[in-house]
Amino acid sequence: MKVVNNLLEVKKNKNTILTLGTFDGIHLGHKKIIETVVKKASINGGRSLLITFDPHPRNVLSGNSYKLLNSPDEKLEILESLKIDNVLIINFTKEFSQLSSEEFFESYIIDKIGIKEIVVGYDHHFGKGRGGDEHTLIELGSKYGFKVTKVDAVSVEGLNVSSSKIRTAIIDGDIKTATKLLGRYYSFRGIVIKGDGRGRTLGFPTANAKLDDDNKLMPSIGIYVVEIIIEGNKHFGLMSIGKRPTFYNDGQLTNEVYIFDFKKDIYGNTITVNILERIRGEEKFSSADELISQMDKDKEIGLEIVNKLLK
Repeated sequence: MKVVNNLLEVKKNKNTILTLGTFDGIHLGHKKIIETVVKKASINGGRSLLITFDPHPRNVLSGNSYKLLNSPDEKLEILESLKIDNVLIINFTKEFSQLSSEEFFESYIIDKIGIKEIVVGYDHHFGKGRGGDEHTLIELGSKYGFKVTKVDAVSVEGLNVSSSKIRTAIIDGDIKTATKLLGRYYSFRGIVIKGDGRGRTLGFPTANAKLDDDNKLMPSIGIYVVEIIIEGNKHFGLMSIGKRPTFYNDGQLTNEVYIFDFKKDIYGNTITVNILERIRGEEKFSSADELISQMDKDKEIGLEIVNKLLK
């Protein structure tokens, strides 16, 4: 897969099958669009191309920190697994955002990239104020001689798949729904750093994982069953996301991972954490002994969940 950040690096090829969008999360709906692009390019002996944007348009236009379902590196890894030939990452700026849908399409795609067919989702919008849609594309296609293919919504258990629904599920700690809509476990990466060592004194040594992307969306506070990838090997354990109210009142949010039956020193390692299921919310306990008792129960529940998944 070839990845470029400069339009000048894309050679014009009129036999290009493309799609465009932010593709945050690359969920089952996105996957269907991308697979359609790849298949059509293969059938036509053409070039498959995905156009996306960085930073995320909402972060540029709103000025707020809009947390993402994928880091840029995660997005590219998933796209490569879907066998797209080329990815163009356009630097999204306020100036760029002022291009109308027609201006963007004509100056970028018609003049510079070339196009035979565009594949978009059922609710696709683009250009200034999201003013362009499927009808805009059909008009442009008639004018410039390219085909427009719309991919219908993907539904899971009666729920249309969308990034916003996945985002809501993750924020709510509804990991099961997020997993169904994504078609895979929600995950994050982090570098293991030294913590205060309190978990070890309680008999539950934990790895504190500093996120490799601060703009990554994390689930709500609580205790989760997780799969941890360390140096290519799978392990299972529990993750706590919270403020540790039993011992601290500074309000600082941390994430700590307890790995079942694991004693190796992994400080400085990058780990991937796949979130399998939420067990409970965070609680404040009256003593360390009460907390340890609950952690024993959490471990038992976690092992039961893992055993079911492995059957």
